[in-house]
Amino acid sequence: MPRVTSKDGTSIAFDRVGSGPPLILVDGALCYRAFGPMGPLAQALASHFTVYTYDRRGRGESGNGRPYAVEREIEDLNALVREAGGSVYAYGASSGGALALEAAKRGVAITKVAVYEPPYITDDSIAPVPDDYVSRLSAHVAAGRPGDAVKSFMRTVGTPGFFIAVMQLLPMWGKLKAVAPTLPYDFTLMADGQKGKPFPPGKFAAVKIPALVMGGGKSPPWMKHSMQALASALPNARHLTLDGQTHMVKAKVQTPVLREFFSS
Repeated sequence: MPRVTSKDGTSIAFDRVGSGPPLILVDGALCYRAFGPMGPLAQALASHFTVYTYDRRGRGESGNGRPYAVEREIEDLNALVREAGGSVYAYGASSGGALALEAAKRGVAITKVAVYEPPYITDDSIAPVPDDYVSRLSAHVAAGRPGDAVKSFMRTVGTPGFFIAVMQLLPMWGKLKAVAPTLPYDFTLMADGQKGKPFPPGKFAAVKIPALVMGGGKSPPWMKHSMQALASALPNARHLTLDGQTHMVKAKVQTPVLREFFSS
């Protein structure tokens, strides 16, 4: 299994498939190479790109260098960019989209970026994430209650209660609990972006590369509003709604869109 070493010495596991220009896929909360949407998407894109998937720190087979900081995650991604040849395309889903944007903003050599529903909250159409939410998640983890952290996260993102109850009976619940300690990382990454306030002027001014901001046609109004606001805040962005999709977007719907964007 290939690995890269981040600036702080943390080992980051990755996979590479396909041929063509390098494209890095960045997972959202609770997902990693062996669990989540990026594996099938990588296979679907492999005929056009050299696709890299990786385990964000603390997940799967990657290390978990501490203390956590957003800068460390950006350094992890930058180490993979160097492995891929020094400049890449990037696609991030959910909080992975926010990470890709932060990396581009801070000078990582990303030449085009696509994101799908990074969970910014930019108006009052949904309650903001509480100020103490990271500390509450961290307390669950520190007390040895990873399942409580996962349940809290799911309630926060609007997962129906009956679905949460059913999931606890499935084999996937163990995988979710295993990566629950990284949930505070995702909410630290989102920082003030979930407070129900518009983006500060110039927040994304440094992200001048071509950007594609995608959202689902069946996603809730607050997410649609936020994706429109994000596209407007980026200097060189296009906004696209994928009809019939929710936050759990299907690879077969995204694949032709990403191929067209990164190939044009």
